[in-house]
Parts: sequence; C-alpha cells; structure tokens
Amino acid sequence: MAATAKPIAPATHEEHAESRQHLMLDPRPRGEMNAMVMESMHTTSWKFWGIAFLLGIVVLVCLFLAWGYMISEGLGVAGVNRPAYWGIFLVNTVFWIGISHAGTFVSALLRVFKAEFRRPFTRAAELMTTFGLIQAGLSIFMHMGRVWLSYWLAPYPNARGLWPNFHSPLAWDFLAINTYLLASTMYLFLPLIPDLAMARDRSTGWRKVVYRVLALGFRGTEGEWAHLRTAMNIFAFAILPVMFSVHTIVAWDFAAASRPGWSSTIFGPYFVVGALHSGVAAVAMVLVVVRGTMKNMKYFIRAEHFDAIGKLMLVISMGWAYFFFNDYLVQWYGGDHWTHTLLAWHESGPLAWIWGLMLVCNVAVPWFLLWNRKIRSRPGWMFVIGLLINVGMWCERYVIIPISLTINRMPFTWQSYRPGIEIVLGIGTLAFFILLYMLASRLVPLVPVWEVQEGQMAHSLRKFGRKTVVSVSELE
Repeated sequence: MAATAKPIAPATHEEHAESRQHLMLDPRPRGEMNAMVMESMHTTSWKFWGIAFLLGIVVLVCLFLAWGYMISEGLGVAGVNRPAYWGIFLVNTVFWIGISHAGTFVSALLRVFKAEFRRPFTRAAELMTTFGLIQAGLSIFMHMGRVWLSYWLAPYPNARGLWPNFHSPLAWDFLAINTYLLASTMYLFLPLIPDLAMARDRSTGWRKVVYRVLALGFRGTEGEWAHLRTAMNIFAFAILPVMFSVHTIVAWDFAAASRPGWSSTIFGPYFVVGALHSGVAAVAMVLVVVRGTMKNMKYFIRAEHFDAIGKLMLVISMGWAYFFFNDYLVQWYGGDHWTHTLLAWHESGPLAWIWGLMLVCNVAVPWFLLWNRKIRSRPGWMFVIGLLINVGMWCERYVIIPISLTINRMPFTWQSYRPGIEIVLGIGTLAFFILLYMLASRLVPLVPVWEVQEGQMAHSLRKFGRKTVVSVSELE
C-alpha cells in the first residue's frame, strides 16, 4: 500500500533550522513583510545620495557633454575608421541588449516553467531589461553620429516618399529594440500593480499621489487578481518569442554580411545564449549589491537563490562554449583564406589577449568554480564570477565587431581599431544604468511581496512515510 501524505507534525529543532534556510518555508505576517519592503525603500543614508550625486556628474560629463562634443566635432573624434566602421558603440549596443535579456528570462521563462526560486528577485531582473534597453538605444544613437536624423529609421509615410532602408541593420535594430522595450515595460508594470497598491496604502505626500495613479485603483478583489494573472500568463508566453527574436535580429546584423568570420548560420542561437550568459551573471551581481546595501533584503534574498542562479550560470556557460567552438571549428575547417587569416589574428595578433580573456572568463571561471555549492551560495564569490563573465562577454563582442573588421578581403585597407571618445561615452552609459537602478530602488518595491507571499502559502512540509519533503500546492 502506498504511503499516504499527511501534514507534518510540529517540527523538531533541526527541521525548524532547516526550514529557516528557505524563504518559502520561513513565512512572516503579511503586514510585517510589507513594512520591511517599504522600510528598505525609505531608508536612505547620506552615502546613497552621495553616490547618486557622483554618478549624476559622471553621466553629465561622460555621456551628455562628451556626446555633445562628438556631435559638434563629428565622428572623426571617435576611433571608427576604415575598415572598422563599427566600434565600441556597437559593442555596447549588443552588450546592453544582452543584459536586458535577464529580466525576460528570469521572470517570464522561469514563470512558465514554475521555478519557485525566482519569486523574490523577478522585479530586480525586470528592471534590468528596461534600463539595459535604454542604454542600448543611446549607444545606437551615438553610433549614428547625426542623431537629429534618427527619425529616418521609423517607417512613416511622407510627402517626399522617403522610406527607411530595410536592408540596413539600423532599421532592423530600431524595430526590434522598440518592440522589446514596449513589451518588457508592460510586462514589468503588470506584476508591479499589487505592490504599488500596497505602497499607496502605506505612503503619504507626493508618493501616495504617484502610487495612487500608477496602481490603477487596484483593491485586491478576486476579479482583479483573476484578470491580473490572466494578463501576466499571456505576456509571459508572448514575450519569450520577442526575447529570442531581438537578439537573433542583432545576430543577423553580422551574419547577413559577407565578411570573414561573420557569415555564420549559427550566429542566431550563439548570440541568444551569449545574451543569457551576460544577463544572468548581471542579475547575480545586482542581487549581491541589493542584498548588501538595502535594509531587510537579507530576509528575501538568501543563499538558496544564489545557489540556483549559479546553476543557471553554469549550464548557460556550457551552452555558450558549445556554440562558440561549433562556430570556430566550422570556420577553421571550411573557411577560405581570409577567414583563416582572421582566426590566426584572433589567436596570435596584438589583441590576442582579449580573445584569451574571453575564453577564461566565459568558460574556465564558471566551469572551475560553479560546480562547488559553497562557492555558489556565497554572495561575494557570485559577484566576482558575475563580473568576470560580463567582462568576458564584453570582450566577445569586441572580438566579433572591431577586431574582426580589421581583416577583410582588401589587405591594403587593414588598420587596427583605436577607440577614442567612445570609451568615455561607454562609461557614461554604465553610470547612467547604475543611476537609474539606484533611483528605481527608492521609488518601487524591488521585491514583489505578493509573489513571495503567494509562494509561502503554496509551500509546506509534508511527511511521506518517514521522509519529510517540501510540497507545493497549486493556487487558483
């Protein structure tokens, strides 16, 4: 006769200590959890505002003033020149689009597969999507040079019959990034509504007015919850194809060109996996910073969450390694003379150290460290590993774009790419991303409290014979 499941008896001291390690088995009263999240938003020190002020100065100087100087002087002050017409601007565009994939992957895909460990940090990842896409858009505008003509990218009718050149990758990126930005912002806002209503009921002054408008009159009735869950399920399934299509289109920017090292049919999935590699690593870094700098976040973000993210990083690293060596071996075996010259340039040229650093950070570091559960569970280690992976992924984009453009079928044009003011502008986009994230952490709840509470209601300990297991119930 099969063992009958029954609710567990009062926990022993050891079982109680074990359950406190897991957020879903360590519930607190709803009002207390709401107060903890609101306190983390309202508790700010002079250090926070000092760092925000410094970041604002960096953004002003490195981004807007430097950009204004480049507009007034022309793209000649940047390092782009024949044959490397694409430089750090496009490297940063691909990098930031990759970072933006973290929110969709962590929130939508894990929601579809009902991965319970995602609950406390989905919003932290979703914010990265919106802010990362903003930096990607800025990088494209910088690359255009004459940014005041950017409206030519939009497909609109006009009296002169001018239409965008749909053979241009810039038109592809415009459509893809704007579609993804609109969809991801709506997907960010939907699960935010209940928490905005919670913040509305616990705030005063201008915050209460803002939250009242954004909460859309949400009161938590059964009908409102049903409509919200239906809308979130629709968006979770609908946004996943958009996520994969965006970075596939970015890959086509390169694969559609008949250049050595770029004509590859595997660039689509290769770029998607690379985007997830950098995005999930960035989520780990953000969670470490949030956990260490915001009050009460250690209750919501625990070692179990870093352990789960570490496993994801390890699996994605293996996928990236497969696609990289697949692409490399095919070009090495069947490539023409110029492709072989390019591969040799990657491995032994003056910038071969970037190619080697890419492999060390993207393959060696996660493979050697993330097998260890103790390392995966330690926030400090996860921050370092996530940082190295993002350094490696930035190097990968640098190898693919400006370094690969150095070698073409006209040797008399070969010239090394030497970046100029685009380095300063790249630092500005990074500072702008951090500044937006810091301000958002004080305006919206970074932890989706209702999702955590829902998960805690669904989780319980049950006995099957002599064994105690975690049971997850379906909540309608």
